Amino acid sequence: MRRWQVLAGVGMVWLAATAAAQAPYVAIEQRVDAQALAEVGLTPAQLQTLNRLLREAEQRAPAAPVAAASASAPVPASAPMFAGLDEGPIEAHATGTIEGWQPGTVFSLDNGQQWQVLKGEMKLKKPVSNPAIVVVPGIAGRWFLQVDADLPKARVFRIR
Repeated sequence: MRRWQVLAGVGMVWLAATAAAQAPYVAIEQRVDAQALAEVGLTPAQLQTLNRLLREAEQRAPAAPVAAASASAPVPASAPMFAGLDEGPIEAHATGTIEGWQPGTVFSLDNGQQWQVLKGEMKLKKPVSNPAIVVVPGIAGRWFLQVDADLPKARVFRIR
């Protein structure tokens, strides 16, 4: 498995090298440490062949001017700054009686969704039946369930 990881890393280095069209080819031995190369188990002849193939592929790759490509590509005007924040909150009612929550608690909503608590713990002063809740998006795909605006939110993820 480690051999494939190293080969994938070598491939990624190769892709980065082809992206920099002005830079001359740099041999794999200079890009990857000796221990990683030893783990792959390439013979000197195989290593030489791989370097030759990568050098030839780099020479065949068309050099696209970066400035012209970026000038012609349209930039979306409403690209979200943080993933997940472009989605709105989900408003629904929890089904059943809620006494509190802790990691692992599952909230079933009247819209058919189910959300499980990942972080956060709360014990309500008195149980509430079928409360209105809001599931609010956060940064990087995180979601938070709010039973009451005055109470802390629970970090949740959607099960269904």
